[in-house]
Amino acid sequence: MAMKQTKAAAARRDPYRNFRFRLEIDGIAAAGFSEVMIGETVTEAIDYREGNEFNHVRKLPGLHKFGNVTLKRGMTASLEIFQWHKLILDGATANARRNVAVIIADESGTDQARFTIRDAWPAKYAVGNLNGKGNEVLIETLELA
Repeated sequence: MAMKQTKAAAARRDPYRNFRFRLEIDGIAAAGFSEVMIGETVTEAIDYREGNEFNHVRKLPGLHKFGNVTLKRGMTASLEIFQWHKLILDGATANARRNVAVIIADESGTDQARFTIRDAWPAKYAVGNLNGKGNEVLIETLELA
């Protein structure tokens, strides 16, 4: 018995490449990052048992936890990233919150996915190690909560 295909074959869908992304941060123009690590999102499972259920436990969703987002870039003369972190050090947390978007593009450069982090603030700022014998780019790391 032969089977006839009535619908057109589905278009091929290749996975997105991990180097085709851009970052948008409210109010910060120098946002060219070479690496973005999006923290995991976890919903805790809560065990629940009613008094008349002796042999089984139900799993219910509990608290949601959102991991931090880590951004890395080559350090430049721009101090915008450090100044953003300095707002936190100075106690101006309300003024330091920004909306951040990580946009994933396909091979043609068309936007395909967007991860939005609302009210993010710099929880950690670091500058890479200096080495007089090396020739690597100095890396600036920013961790957002």
